[in-house]
Amino acid sequence: MTTDVWGSVQDRLRNDLGADAFKNWIEPLVFEGLDAKVARFKAPTGFLGNWVSRNYSDKIQGLFAEHGADVARVEFATSVAKKAAPTKTPKMAEPVAQSRATGSPDLPGAPLDARFTFDAFVVGKPNELAHAAARRVAEGGPVTFNPLFLYGGVGLGKTHLMHAIAWEARRRNPDARVLYLSAEQFMYRFVQALRFKDTMSFKELFRSVDILMVDDVQFIAGKDSTQDEFFHTFNALVDQNKQIIISADRAPGEIDGLEERIKSRLQWGLVVDLHPTDYELRLGILQTKSEAQAKHYPEVSIASGVLEFLAHRISTNVRVLEGALTRLYAFASLVGREVTLDVAQECLADVLRATDRKVTIDEIIRKVADHYNIRMTDILSPRRARAVARPRQVGMFLAKTLTSKSLPEIGRRFGGRDHTTVIHAVKKIEELRSVDSQIAEDVELLRRMLEA
Repeated sequence: MTTDVWGSVQDRLRNDLGADAFKNWIEPLVFEGLDAKVARFKAPTGFLGNWVSRNYSDKIQGLFAEHGADVARVEFATSVAKKAAPTKTPKMAEPVAQSRATGSPDLPGAPLDARFTFDAFVVGKPNELAHAAARRVAEGGPVTFNPLFLYGGVGLGKTHLMHAIAWEARRRNPDARVLYLSAEQFMYRFVQALRFKDTMSFKELFRSVDILMVDDVQFIAGKDSTQDEFFHTFNALVDQNKQIIISADRAPGEIDGLEERIKSRLQWGLVVDLHPTDYELRLGILQTKSEAQAKHYPEVSIASGVLEFLAHRISTNVRVLEGALTRLYAFASLVGREVTLDVAQECLADVLRATDRKVTIDEIIRKVADHYNIRMTDILSPRRARAVARPRQVGMFLAKTLTSKSLPEIGRRFGGRDHTTVIHAVKKIEELRSVDSQIAEDVELLRRMLEA
């Protein structure tokens, strides 16, 4: 009887609300039945259930009454049953707390990746400031810099740090309303609020959080209405001493189409650049990832030099780097072979081709000569004076790391030198980079210019 009534109520709602609103908000509901004058529904998400409760529960209750059903209240529960958190350690509770990590069920946040914690983040010189700032924010307490703005290229760890902040903040304070979402999701929610004439609920929701994290904020550039609402949300949260964390692929001042007032606000706090990974950091990431993979593939053996080879060759994107290692482990497990350098080159041929830098040795020699203000002929000459020998070694190091040329070929191109000279030069520069900040800076600057 009651199910038939719900069918009639649905027909009325479809007519009264329109086909689009009905499809978006009413059709996903599952009617559970009427119990003690309470009409109970299952909603696919907490956000949808909360939205319907705020906007349509009175109407639903009234329509039930019109069809002879005595309904005093309408309740909505999410379809996914809540998981009980394990009691072993606080760390184990993190992955299963995903629905809570973005705050209360009505927070329309993106899901958090349980792999992206601070423990899983490999820290090196290019990202140590960003990591330290993220840690400080996650610890809570008085807001020392607001907002925290993280920027850098693809695959450098921005999203990982934002997820880690959410996990840690929630672990320290389970009641905190922590909301993580992309700029596109923020824009979508705002457009939906405009469409259904419910901007007040949108404002109340986004201004009630304790920590707001917006990923890839560059995507709201040029969207005037969304930027206006973002600006007011930003100000309201800052006035309440609530923490804001923003990420983008560029610094605030370099995002075209972003209003000047928003650029100014984003530069209020701490702006941190996640620099491109250096060789040491990439190798550290591979070593950490390899230890984790070894637990799943204990039968797989990685030969000496393979991780170093990958760290040299795949330098622009950590995701590609980690994906390459995952593929190697899976391949070796399936075919029962040790991962040697030859196997790695065979298995990852497409990845290596895609990441192969189109840098020539001639370009390297020219850039090195310009940087150190010496002639190209000096680099190719037999001269051993330090003012020439050190730039020559830097050039050989760059040729080894930025091209696929063999050591003998590099030696020939640097004035007909033996491959052992190239090996010595590479080792020497690798040693100096860790103790001589000027050499490290020179190498990094030259690498960026050559890869630009």
